[in-house]
Amino acid sequence: MAAGWNTKFIVESWSYGGPIAASVGLAVAARNTGARHVCIVPDERSRAQYIKALAEMGVSPPPEVVVGEAEVAVSQLAGLDFLVVDCKRKEFARVLRVAKVGPKGAVLACKNAWQRNFCGGFRWSVVLQKGVRVVRSVFLPVGKGLDIAYIGSSRSGAAATASKGPRRWIKHIDQQSGEEHLFRKPSH
Repeated sequence: MAAGWNTKFIVESWSYGGPIAASVGLAVAARNTGARHVCIVPDERSRAQYIKALAEMGVSPPPEVVVGEAEVAVSQLAGLDFLVVDCKRKEFARVLRVAKVGPKGAVLACKNAWQRNFCGGFRWSVVLQKGVRVVRSVFLPVGKGLDIAYIGSSRSGAAATASKGPRRWIKHIDQQSGEEHLFRKPSH
């Protein structure tokens, strides 16, 4: 997907013991599009495991690896246009909130989204900064759930636009079939 959007700056967060398949896909997409690929890991143990797992899968050279808190690292990276975070991690919403997207907007992806959808429903409007324009979003029942949103560009690079009032539509994902249902909410 990252290659299809012709991304130029891919950022992902990964931690020890996590699946490596998405990281391999992002590394291949970065190579094919000439994009910069940065992986943020919480500690040296995760860094070593990440590089080892990619090498075993034939990815060489590995992407740039930053050790530290994902929220701090993402806030220092400007112009990203593809971001992948793990919903299992407590700080995933803060990471999305501080992302500084590129001038053409960005694709944000949350892996392991089943648990967030199951526990009261995952909503992009809740995890992103107020006023961020979600152009399109989709939930895919892949693995443990993948929630993807394309957010529009902003002049400041921090992805903020004017809000147009309360939502009129409610999205519900059927947990067994993965079907998306939209319900219209009457205006107040």
